[in-house]
Amino acid sequence: MIEATHLQKNFGPVEAVRNVTLRARDGCITGLLGPNGAGKSTTLRILYTVLVPDSGDALIDGTSAVREPLAARRLMGVLPHGAGVYPNLTARENILYFGALHGLERRERQARAAELIQLLEMEEFADRIAKGFSQGQRVKTALARALVHRPPNVLLDEPTNGLDVMAVRTLRRLLGRLRDEGHCVLFSSHVMQEVGALCDAVVVIAHGTVVASGTPEELRERTGAGNLEDAFVRLIGTTEGLE
Repeated sequence: MIEATHLQKNFGPVEAVRNVTLRARDGCITGLLGPNGAGKSTTLRILYTVLVPDSGDALIDGTSAVREPLAARRLMGVLPHGAGVYPNLTARENILYFGALHGLERRERQARAAELIQLLEMEEFADRIAKGFSQGQRVKTALARALVHRPPNVLLDEPTNGLDVMAVRTLRRLLGRLRDEGHCVLFSSHVMQEVGALCDAVVVIAHGTVVASGTPEELRERTGAGNLEDAFVRLIGTTEGLE
């Protein structure tokens, strides 16, 4: 489970995140939905310990990402926005290297790399040097690296950005499998169809703060909207009266 409580983060005069409180449960896919510049990526970066909040805390399965960042990282697999891969290694070598960093024994990381290559349909390019990979190939490689140590919590920052239809379908199947296996999955997006198709719960962020949360159905009912896109527009249009 991932929990954030009263997160605050300023960059000089810019209030990037303001009193953000959210919860992503195990066995669920939670979408962090908001327009560009809303504070989604900043919130995720605090959760996966790249940024330290000015105030507030974030718990990863009860471990503070602020006070115990190294311990918290062991509980997470992270796909940051624009994730790069080591260009002079093959996709398989990228995965094996991260397995070694996480302390997996050689035989275990080799077996895990083979499993992820099959799961993410990477066989065609698994043993090619990563330099020159397409966006989809880079994302699959970075995602396999993030999952190599079987983390209970998975955080993804706009994971389908730049992917073609087939790569998106593969990613959706994987996220569904992770949910069914009991993982906590939290990802950010501004793509309505993506959130509607995948998410059990949605947290809407606008102007650096959470303006609503609930299931997609609850958000539609709350706003009286016929679809999630209309609900989203109504929610970010005003914070008046929102909890």
